[in-house]
Amino acid sequence: MPDIALEQTDGRTARDLVHVRMSSTPASASVGDVRAFFGVSANRRLAVLADDDSRFAGVLTPADVAAGDPADPARGLARPGPTVAADAPASTARDAALATDTRRVPVVEADGTLVGVVAVDEQERYFCGTAE
Repeated sequence: MPDIALEQTDGRTARDLVHVRMSSTPASASVGDVRAFFGVSANRRLAVLADDDSRFAGVLTPADVAAGDPADPARGLARPGPTVAADAPASTARDAALATDTRRVPVVEADGTLVGVVAVDEQERYFCGTAE
């Protein structure tokens, strides 16, 4: 089945739209580690940092780490969001993702636990990684 279309948000929450293969980057990663993460695929537009307890620790784009010293901690360059609450309506997650240059937004629980990332495809028609 194809991914969920952007207009298919009725009755869904942000948690329902997270990319099924999303992985976080350890909050202890270096700038060089994050650069290597981005280097694997042109589709990687957002590195989501999480600490050892799976708590959201910030986000980075390729531009954020482009000029940093590879040995420096990536967390020092990370931004706190935007994020969306896991129980927020799916339309809120969609709108938040579309409002970013990366078309991606981390989804977090009220206690800061990272649930995943809502990602929108290049054509802005589907939520990536949500095939039912």
